[in-house]
Amino acid sequence: MTRHRTATALTLLVTLGAVATGIPAVAAPAGPAATTTAQVTPHVTAPASTVVGALDRASHPLRTVEPGGDTRDLRALDRMIGDARVVGLGEATHSSHEFFALKHRVLRHLVEEKGFRTFALEAPWSTGLRLNAYVLRGEGDPRRIMRDEFQRDYLWWNNDEYLALVEWMRAYNSRHPDDPVRFMGDDFAWAGPELYDEVTRYVARSHPGLLDRFTALYRGLRPTTAAGPYIERYLQLPYTERKEKADRTGQALKLLQQQGPGADRAAYDWAVRHATAIDQTARGYAFDFGDAEQLRAAMRFRDSVMADNVAWWAEHTGDKILLSAHNAHAAYVPDDPVHYPKMQGSFLRDRLGDAYVSIGLTFARGSFNATGPEDEVRRFTLGPAGPGSNERTLDRVRHRDYVVDLRTAPQPARDWLRDARPTRSIGTAYPEPEHDIALARSHDVLIHLHRVEAAHLRDR
Repeated sequence: MTRHRTATALTLLVTLGAVATGIPAVAAPAGPAATTTAQVTPHVTAPASTVVGALDRASHPLRTVEPGGDTRDLRALDRMIGDARVVGLGEATHSSHEFFALKHRVLRHLVEEKGFRTFALEAPWSTGLRLNAYVLRGEGDPRRIMRDEFQRDYLWWNNDEYLALVEWMRAYNSRHPDDPVRFMGDDFAWAGPELYDEVTRYVARSHPGLLDRFTALYRGLRPTTAAGPYIERYLQLPYTERKEKADRTGQALKLLQQQGPGADRAAYDWAVRHATAIDQTARGYAFDFGDAEQLRAAMRFRDSVMADNVAWWAEHTGDKILLSAHNAHAAYVPDDPVHYPKMQGSFLRDRLGDAYVSIGLTFARGSFNATGPEDEVRRFTLGPAGPGSNERTLDRVRHRDYVVDLRTAPQPARDWLRDARPTRSIGTAYPEPEHDIALARSHDVLIHLHRVEAAHLRDR
């Protein structure tokens, strides 16, 4: 379902719905028009031909999106990233091969050339821990982990492209055991049993007198089912029961924090973070989704949590992080401020300043996987972007695929990039109504791809 349908609150809570393009998908009707976002007042810009000419001068071609081989074409991107410690790399759909493959290629390059050491995904914290155990120590089977963890609204991540990325991370660590890369999940919709086990083991070891209290506070919360059924059942609980669970996880977190670090600061910090992740999940569901303002608050809470988790990881590991997210979550301004008041990228800029860089991705035509009007997962195909859209002009640049620094683009492209206009921004469901996006207000850097194809979903 989409974020604008009221039958299910979860898609509003843990997935990003999207905008439709001016050209409808094959066999799918176009959605109704939406209100233009309020943060930008469009003004008259230069003719498209002169804008294209300016973008021609500012853009740098990409050799390929596929990982492996020569990466000299990414040196321009290196300069745009500069000394950033967290780079948000977006996607204009949640399930296109080229976006996922490009993230793999960019990750390899940043690891080998700029010292990045963590890949962060819009996935639950506990999911990240399981995948991190695999990439660090070879624990488990990544295919099984992805099948177990990427269910329901996270099913889009169970694809061949991310499997290849995870397997490359493991191979890299086998060659560099003393300087490994890591995997993290920054989201909260599912708190796996591993989190409860980590917290209670720490309490049993460091504060055994409190174990009974923690056991009581967590009673009935530790999952006994897979991620998909767990999420579904949690949503069916009455609001008062969801609130009560959040009260208990909050008490457990506060109690642990009150104990202080003792002799082992690192163990304490990680235990507190795992307890925080448990509390994030409970609090993420402890909103009254039938109330418009509460739902809006839930959206803000989600993006603040993702940003907080990424910032904590950067601080406590010292790693530079490549953050994978939807364009809207990586951005500085929301494409739908009515439902999404503040995005992860904005929270990260508040926390990190210029140490955070946002990269948006656009595409001119192609296909993607999404949930259709009948809640079935299917492939949609879009033709050329419509008149007046950002993509129509971007695709007239002489390079098929390219990267451009939006902060330094010459005139008249600079003004054009700060105007809001229809832009493809497709999440888990299609079709969706249109929103206007001002690219240079949303991101620091833009990568435009001429064509994309649907990602290769696994276990379907």
